[in-house]
Amino acid sequence: MKKQLPIAMSNRHIHLSQEDLKTLFGEGFELTKYKDLSQPGQFAANEKVELIGPKGSIKGVRVLGPVRKKTQIEISKTDSFKLGVYPPVRDSGDINDTPGVNIIGPNGEVEIEKGVIVASRHIHMHTNDALEFGVKDKDRVQIKVDGERALIFDNVLVRVRDDFALEMHVDVDEGNAAGVKNGQLVELIK
Repeated sequence: MKKQLPIAMSNRHIHLSQEDLKTLFGEGFELTKYKDLSQPGQFAANEKVELIGPKGSIKGVRVLGPVRKKTQIEISKTDSFKLGVYPPVRDSGDINDTPGVNIIGPNGEVEIEKGVIVASRHIHMHTNDALEFGVKDKDRVQIKVDGERALIFDNVLVRVRDDFALEMHVDVDEGNAAGVKNGQLVELIK
């Protein structure tokens, strides 16, 4: 029996620390929800910022909530060329030895020394899904995408938590290369 799961493309976005949220948007500011995301408790905020790198800028980068302990920016390789920063491919939360950028909000500016990554392709799985798929947290698997531009994604990180909903995430560059449509079913093959 095929082990199928939905896939979605993750566009550039930023997770802010409470301190950086305050500097960028003002004292006592709270993020306002634009829409819920697939992972319970996560949301896209109405708020957006501008990223400034050595070679250029990207306006309208959406903030995701809720706030985190540390500010982290997730961009694609294509975005990195525009900004002039060259982040490593990393698992979310691993920001050591990563580049920083300037962030401009409506109330101020923050210069972060680190925190820009290209997020590793990954799968969010509830514990029950992991049991059904025969995988565990931090496993690396292969995912087959069917279609006109069929391919196999290798080295896909499995992330397992009781508060996760089953979904694979790739960045826009990878999704477009595979002709992915959000919600399309893909197959875990190994």
